[in-house]
Amino acid sequence: MTGSNRAGSFYGKWIIAAALITFGISVGLPYYNMPFFYDYYKNAFHWQLHDITLGFPLAALLTLWVGPVLVPRFSPRILIIAGTGLTFLAFFGLSHMTGNILHYYFFWFLYTFGYILSGPIPHQIIISQWYRRNRGMAMGIVYVGVGLVGAAGPWLIKPMTEAYTFRGALLAVGCVMFLAWPFAFFVLKDKPAVIGQFPDGDLEASPDQKIESKSFRFLLGQWPFWLLLLGSLCSIGSIGAINQHMKLVFKDQGFTDQAQLNAAWGEATRWILWSSIAGRLLIGRLADVFPMKYVMTVTYVVVAASIPMLLSVNPAGSPHAFAIIFGFAMGADYMLIPLMAAKQFGVNSLARAMAIILPVNTIGQTWVPQGVSLLRESFGSYAMPMNFVLGVAIVGAISIMLLPKDNPAAKQ
Repeated sequence: MTGSNRAGSFYGKWIIAAALITFGISVGLPYYNMPFFYDYYKNAFHWQLHDITLGFPLAALLTLWVGPVLVPRFSPRILIIAGTGLTFLAFFGLSHMTGNILHYYFFWFLYTFGYILSGPIPHQIIISQWYRRNRGMAMGIVYVGVGLVGAAGPWLIKPMTEAYTFRGALLAVGCVMFLAWPFAFFVLKDKPAVIGQFPDGDLEASPDQKIESKSFRFLLGQWPFWLLLLGSLCSIGSIGAINQHMKLVFKDQGFTDQAQLNAAWGEATRWILWSSIAGRLLIGRLADVFPMKYVMTVTYVVVAASIPMLLSVNPAGSPHAFAIIFGFAMGADYMLIPLMAAKQFGVNSLARAMAIILPVNTIGQTWVPQGVSLLRESFGSYAMPMNFVLGVAIVGAISIMLLPKDNPAAKQ
């Protein structure tokens, strides 16, 4: 029997609103605005590019255990609180660096630890527990928070840097993390059962809520799991390479004046993140209507198509076309991974599935950009490195295309 609880009594809308805010704070602000500081680190500490970009990849390797060991054991709300606290400590440390590269790497470790705990995984789990029929749209709305807060980042970071140096801007980013705490403490609920409700406001549990959670061994024995793992790793790696290197690509292509470079990066970042909002909402809706593998494949192809556009941005032109296309696909890309995981393996297995997928994706998200740094230093330009990124993105699209429309094993 399905239906709605008493009119206006379903708590799901408050879950979406609170998760939108906490997700935007925990991911949108720190992750998408961190590359702004790379050239400041280079100028202040005289570090090489590959040393600066190595921080995230090293941290990703050192935190591979966090997802499988910790995520399934704790409440998503507690993970959000702990993770944003670690992110504050990371940015506090970054703001007080004196040039020791090992300290820099340690603070990246703290940040990545916090990102895994408070970022996509707990928010994906909460939304997947509260929504079934409209899960794609609900997830899309929550992911809007990442775009909104991330796009607002340049308006905070740029003036803070100009007034208080890059150290003051880093400290400001860290302090914003505490704004997530009241929402996680008092508004978010892990699942409808906590307050006596069911997903979508129905009068009984949905069928997929009754499916038994699958073990790590079961997931690793499923070939669709490996296809999703490879496809998402490649696409997220491509996106990470663009995000991490965009400002430096602009510099290579003629934005040599620091003020002009900062302005171009800020404009592109804002348009990317505004466009990502449209991508999340539209693709979230399409994922509720059409076979998800086709929706996901198309978005991965669009990510690949945006890479040549990046290399066409120069001071005589505008970054808007690249930013809009890339942002649209990027927004949909991240959001579709947990939706596909829930569809392929069941909502009750989502915590375990994403506890593997997110850390592995973070490897792609960090080591592909690191490979680009090494290629850039070897070839002297970004042309060859970005062709490499294009090839990685195409492999990701092919992997998703090979996924089954539905995985019968998830219903067993």
